[in-house]
Order: sequence, then structure tokens, then C-alpha cells
Amino acid sequence: MGKNRNQLVVAVMCICVFIVVIKYGVRETEAEEYFKPFNVTYDHRALILDGKRRFLISAGIHYPRATPEMWPDLIAKSKEGGADVIETYVFWNGHEPERGQYNFEGRYDLVKFVKLAASHGLYFFLRIGPYACAEWNFGGFPVWLRDIPGIEFRTNNEPFKEEMKRFVSKVVNLMREEKLFSWQGGPIILLQIENEYGNIESSYGKGGKEYVQWAASMAISLGAGVPWVMCRQQDAPYDIIDTCNAYYCDGFKPNSPNKPRMWTENWDGWYTQWGGRLPHRPVEDLAFAVARFFQRGGSFQNYYMYFGGTNFGRTAGGPLQITSYDYDAPIDEYGLLREPKWSHLKHLHAALKLCEPSLVATDSPTYIKLGPKQEAHVYEAYVQNEGLNLSLFESPRICSAFLANIDERKETTVTFRGQRYTIPPWSVSVLPDCRNTVFNTAKVTAQTSVKLIESDMPTVSSILPAQQLRHHNGIYYISNSWMTVKEPLNVWSKNNFTVEGIWEHLNVTKDQSDYLWYSTRIYVSDSDILFWEENDVHPKLTIDGVRDILHVFVNGQLIGDVVGHWIKVVQTLQFSPGYNDLTLLTQTVGLQNYGAFLEKDGAGIRGTIKITGFANGEIDLSKSLWTYQVGLWGEFLKFSSEENKNSEWVELTPDAIPSTFTWYKTYFDVPGGMDPVALDLRSMGKGQAWVNGHHIGRYWTRVSPNSGCQEVCDYRGAYNSDKCSTNCGKPTQTLYHVPRSWLKATTNLLIILEETGGNPFGISVKLHSSIIICAQVSESNYPSLQKLNSDLIGEEVSANNMIPELHLHCQEGQTISFITFASFGTPGGSCQNFSRGNCHAPTSLSVVSQACQGKRSCSIKISDTIFGGDPCPGVVKTLSVEARCTSPLNDGLFQEAVSSF
Repeated sequence: MGKNRNQLVVAVMCICVFIVVIKYGVRETEAEEYFKPFNVTYDHRALILDGKRRFLISAGIHYPRATPEMWPDLIAKSKEGGADVIETYVFWNGHEPERGQYNFEGRYDLVKFVKLAASHGLYFFLRIGPYACAEWNFGGFPVWLRDIPGIEFRTNNEPFKEEMKRFVSKVVNLMREEKLFSWQGGPIILLQIENEYGNIESSYGKGGKEYVQWAASMAISLGAGVPWVMCRQQDAPYDIIDTCNAYYCDGFKPNSPNKPRMWTENWDGWYTQWGGRLPHRPVEDLAFAVARFFQRGGSFQNYYMYFGGTNFGRTAGGPLQITSYDYDAPIDEYGLLREPKWSHLKHLHAALKLCEPSLVATDSPTYIKLGPKQEAHVYEAYVQNEGLNLSLFESPRICSAFLANIDERKETTVTFRGQRYTIPPWSVSVLPDCRNTVFNTAKVTAQTSVKLIESDMPTVSSILPAQQLRHHNGIYYISNSWMTVKEPLNVWSKNNFTVEGIWEHLNVTKDQSDYLWYSTRIYVSDSDILFWEENDVHPKLTIDGVRDILHVFVNGQLIGDVVGHWIKVVQTLQFSPGYNDLTLLTQTVGLQNYGAFLEKDGAGIRGTIKITGFANGEIDLSKSLWTYQVGLWGEFLKFSSEENKNSEWVELTPDAIPSTFTWYKTYFDVPGGMDPVALDLRSMGKGQAWVNGHHIGRYWTRVSPNSGCQEVCDYRGAYNSDKCSTNCGKPTQTLYHVPRSWLKATTNLLIILEETGGNPFGISVKLHSSIIICAQVSESNYPSLQKLNSDLIGEEVSANNMIPELHLHCQEGQTISFITFASFGTPGGSCQNFSRGNCHAPTSLSVVSQACQGKRSCSIKISDTIFGGDPCPGVVKTLSVEARCTSPLNDGLFQEAVSSF
């Protein structure tokens, strides 16, 4: 392509971006006047903001899964990544922990979160629900809701509708009072009522259909002044937009030709349960799904999740959701960019924004079949010259095209408008001017970041010097001085009560604790002992159903554990002559968050409970007298708080035998700097942890299956949550995020409740950091989309801007300390395993080092002239680079830590 053509192409793209900025941008204002007030409506094509159609990228961030101190950075990274909108659920049980007592502070300061998004110039999508699912405890419902007389959740039930309307009204009124709706100059452009109700509606029969109609009319009656949606709701009423939640939504059509195609949940990963493998969705497939959605008429797409975060405290749902809610999202659990996912999607979003003028001007695309599994969708329209310089166009025409190859195996070359295009399998090429490809979903040029989370970072202890804490294998343990106290394994307080029969777990605990004790007394006669000896049998405890965990104790000794979701229990017992105390401890690991009839699901013990094998037959314990105790002694005494001054703590000796239900505490220091902090609890069993009184969540070293992980992750073909799984045969989670804002430089109090027996001396602190970064770009790749944005307007366009570039960047607070590999030519391998090929420019390392070393970010053009000439004429050359990022503050420590990585 000649220089003039290059100038024309780039100029066209710049004008397209200029149109987006001028016509659809928001003005920056002071104080809280975030936007000029505007109305939001919609037609069959898209949401209409201030009279203009918009095609929007939304980033899902759940505010309670991060700290307020993290919010500004998460929102800024979302905007930098190309998001127009921030999306979140509203979590009823967090905002109304007790009926009529509201909490909108700290991690639940929803108003602050919405205003932060607005201050960054982003719109807001508020999914009130109020049922959330979200792998959140009880799906977001407060447990006290179960106790409302006559209540049935999510159906045509007056008590439920009254409570639901009261809370939804509370949220809408709060947003209105804070002037956060678009027509008030706020960012909220979209609301949601209910959530994926269509999946379970049939379970409620006629009541379900009536409930959908009521929920819609109730929402509209609140006068929020912006559109409402219902996701996965094919019978959504005419004034509610039904939307899609799935891995792919390009084939989705709403239930009315007057509604736009909207994708409220694009699952860019998946959740994880204790004992499960870790899911991974390749970015090539994720980008393919997004491009296909907009290619086939989509208008609004939300990443679920863009940042997943952490289930702090006891907020994780059930059954058995882990504390991490990382979700393989573009921003990881700690707030760091996941590369190449974040940058590759950023490039896609930039390409889509170049197409937006064509998309908004076109009612529907023109479909062209290019091959058996290849197709094009063309968005072409004629526009009036609105004062813009359109002299570079042959006519006042704007045109964008998407070329798709949905073949899962074969690369294909197609002809489109007289030109040939080669498209990789399972990919989409984006042509903002219907001629030049600027992005292909399968061609990843973004850097890969390798996070150093398995190598330990040194800490400094206030108890002993760091070098004295260092173990022989290089691990820096958190402390070698621990205090301990044993939890009594039975009913422990005067607050217990005795009743006849088995009471349902949640009816007793009200979810104020995971734990509920049941205790009864069994008399064993001499004839029973003789019967067992003569017949070589043992008595057995039988329970119809148990969830999530059951511990069985006889006379204070643990004799069995059961984990499951309403599973039958048969446990052999060992009794002594005379009276024996049979104690059961049921335990929840997150309340059920999905499904119909949540209020009836409950926890603990269900059905009959009996002991078989006695001389006189079985003993039915279902109607026996049982003594109940909610929670643990250490919870009652608030061991997790710094205020607790319990004198029963004693020093733990290193040779102590690990025991069940034991409390541990110590004080620890953390390294300085900005790197996120995690506790490595792989030496423990199962329990909960607190740092400086903050509950960082449940932990468990439950191991995933040995099978089911793929050696090679192939992005091609439809994705599901079992595809590309990792971490087989290892504990599901070992690292637990401790936000920096919860930490002090020294003497941080760590409290551990260990349930199954673990070694606290093995706990260590780790810094979560992207140490190794790699990138690989060839001459055949497309020019950098970073050049095709509004910053280019006013500059002289040249062919130089069409040269591909390699970009590297370290996380905030770090710089590129050294280049470990660089080769321009025909290098082989991949990140952490690069090798030189037969063709190699001798200046590769020096050129890259000079351009990048000592900087946070750098870019290098993929050009022969940069590297002193063509090392192998006639060959398509590639630049491969591997570099190390370090923090100046911890540079010496990092050098030591990564020396053997």
C-alpha cells in the first residue's frame, strides 16, 4: 500500500473517532455535575442517549468485592480498557442486614461507587434485582426475609412483593435523592428488575407469570426515568427490555422487534467451588464472542466480570463457593491487569469504536455469505456533512464491516469487495472502513504478564529479624511466635436451649454464624455392649440428609466428618457403657444462591435421624431432646477483634500436634510498596481468618480432581466452564487477598480459626505482582490501535503510524529493570521459553534495552531500520521480548526472590 493510501486510511479512521468524541462524548465538569442532563430511550437498534444511538461496552464490578480504596483504580482501569459503562448488582443482605436497618457505608457505599464512576466520565448500569445470584450468600436475600409469616420468594406472594417493593423503592429513591439518574445529570442510564427469573419461572406455575407482570409494573411505577431490563426473561412485558446472559449472545433476539439486542452478562470466565478446578476462558474466544455480537446486530455488552474481586467475610454463596471471585476477569482479584486478556479486549474495543458511526447510522447490516462457514456483515450509510471535513471520502458515506470465519479448525482466505482477506479459524476481522483490517480476534499482540504468586516475598517481623525467620527452602514465614486457645467441642454457654426434635439450621442461627451444635445423651447398657461383641457389629448414626458439613463427636472426640449437599449420612459410632454425649456440629459454607424456592432450602439436618444396631432395635432421635448452641465460643468472645483481651491464650510450641477447632493469633509486618498482599494458607486445613479485625474470608485446602485439565488450551470452538481448566490435583485456593488499606506497616493482628488441624507456622505473606512480561509482534500484524484514537487528531498522519508496534508495560509502582530475552528475526517458543531462530538481528537486545529499561512502559516499531537493517530479506520477521518488572523500593528483595524463578 502506498503512502497516500496509508494517509487516507488513517485519516478516515481519525475522523470516525472524532465523530464519536464530538457527538457522543461527555463533558468534564466540576463538583458533582457529571453530565449535562440527558434522557435515555431506545429503539430496535440501540439505547438512545440524549437523542443519539450508542453502542456501549460495560464493565461488571461488584462494589462489596473490593474496598473503597480500590474502587478509583478499578474504575480508571475499566475506562482505560475501553468501557463506557460500569455495571453492578445491588446486594440486599449487605444493605439491610436487619429489617429496617440500612447500611450504605464502607464496602456498601453504593452512592460513592456510582459517583466515582461518574467522575471518570462513565455511565452506570444498576441491577437492583433485588435477587442477585452472583454466587453471593443466599443470592443477595437477607436471611430474615425467611421469617416473614407466609412468605414465598419470587412468586405472586403478597408478603414477598411488599418487602421487595420496599427495598427496590429504597434504592431508586436514594439514587434520585443523590441526583444520579441521567435526566438529573447523573450517570445511571439503565436499571434491572429481577434476575434470570426465566430459568425457574415454570417452577411457580401461574404465580410465576403473574409475578413477572407485577415486578415489571412495580419497577416502572417508581418513576426512575430510565429503561428497565430483565435478563433471561423471554416473557418480559413490552415496556421492559429482555436481555441475554451466556458465553455467546450473537444469535439472541429480544421478544419484540422494538427492543435492542443487549447482552447483560458475557461470562469471560466462571466461578469456582471448593475442591474444583480453576476455569480459564481464552481471550481469543472471548474477543470472538464480543465481535460476533456486534457483527450480528448487538448494541450493549457487559463483561461478567470485568473485575471479580473477593468474597470477604461470609459473603460467598453456596454450595461451597470459594473466597476468591477472580472469575478469570480482565482485572484480577487483586486489581492487577490480567494480560493479554485486558489489552487484547482494549484493542477490540478501540476497533469497535472506530465502527460506531456506521453502526449507529444503520438500522440493520447487509449479510454476505463468503464461504461455507465464512460470512460478512456490512454497516453502510450515507451521512450529512455536519461541519466535518469529509473531502477525503469519495462520497459522504460511512462503512464498517465484520468478516467472520466460524470454522473451528481451518484458516480461510475470502474475497470481499474485490480484496482478499485471510481469516484465522474461529475469529472475526474488523474493518472500520470496509477495506482495511485493524483487528482480528485471534491475533493477540498484547503482552503476557506472569504473576509471581508462587514464589514468596520476604517480610520483616517485629518479633524476630527477617533472616531468623527464613526457612531453609527460601520461604519467609509470617511468624515463629504464635498464641493458641482450644475451642470447646460441645455446648459451651448458658445461652443454649433444649427442645424436642431436630430444628432446621437457619431457623436457629439466622446465619449469624456458620456453626450450630446439637447435643443429646445416649444410654448404653451392658447388654448393648455384649450384643455388639457377640455379633461383631457397631451402632451406626443414620441421617436422611445433611448440608454442607457435619462433624460427629462422641464424648468430645471427633469420629467423623461429612461434606455434601443434602446427602445421606451413615456413620459408625463408638460408645462406652453408661451415658454418652452425642454431639453434632452442622456447618454452612455459603447459603444456596441459585434456584427456585430458596426460602425452603435451608441447611443442617433434614429428615429422620436415628441410631441402628442396639440390642433392642434402632433408636429414633428425631423426637429426642436436643440441646442447641449457636456459634463458637471464640466467636462469642470476639477473638477476631483487637478488643479481645482473653487471658486464656497460651504460647504455641513448634512441635505441637495440630488439632481441630483451635484458635491461633500472631502479629506480623508486611513489605512496603504498592504490590497487593496475600496470605498463603496452604499449611492449614479449613477455617476462617481475620486481619486487624477484618474478616478476609473462609479458607480451605480442599484439593481439585487429578483429571480434567487440558495440557494445551485451544481457543477454537464453543467454550464451556470445563474447557481449558487448570490446577488439577492441587488445592483450589491457597492465597487469600488482604487489601493494603486493611494493613499497617507493623504489628498486624492475624487471627486464625482452624477447624480440621493445620500448622500456622507454615503461613507466609506473599506479594502479588506481575514480575515477568512478554510480547511477540510480527511485521504482518496490524498497526497499533493505540495510534488510531482521538489523540492523533491534529497531528500529521504518515505511513509511520501504520507500522506494527510491540508494547510493554509494568504495573503501577514498577519499572522494566532488565530485558531477559530479545530477538528480531525468526524467534521460536513462547513466554518464559523464547529461543533464537536462524534469523536474528544482533542489535535486538541493545535496541530493546535502550527503549525500555528503566521505564514503566515502552513501545518498539517492528521495522528493519530500527534494528540496523534487514537480518533476513524476504522473510516475515517477528520481535519477541521477555522482560522483568521490579519495584524500586523492593528491587533487592525481588532480585533475590526471582533469581531462581
